[in-house]
Amino acid sequence: MENGQNSTAESGRHEFLLFVSGMSVKSGHAIENLRKICDTYLPGNFEIQIIDISRDREQAVNYQIVGIPTLIKTAPNTPRIIMGDLSDTEKVLRILDL
Repeated sequence: MENGQNSTAESGRHEFLLFVSGMSVKSGHAIENLRKICDTYLPGNFEIQIIDISRDREQAVNYQIVGIPTLIKTAPNTPRIIMGDLSDTEKVLRILDL
């Protein structure tokens, strides 16, 4: 890598994949809770990709998703996974190592 170029992991930007199913209540809560957590604890330093497994089953298979909602922190550092609606903020912060 040339000087002056940073990979996502090196820049410390937090990247998340949130797997949901349609517009279920639990999925809606997970999206809302994740956005609140990111806005509060990672302002301007995060990217969320929402994957609806009812439309993109291949991604669910690729990531071996067994339940929804499922959140995967892909960067920085070690990937972390948490399932549920993300309503317990302290637990989410601890599991995601934030």
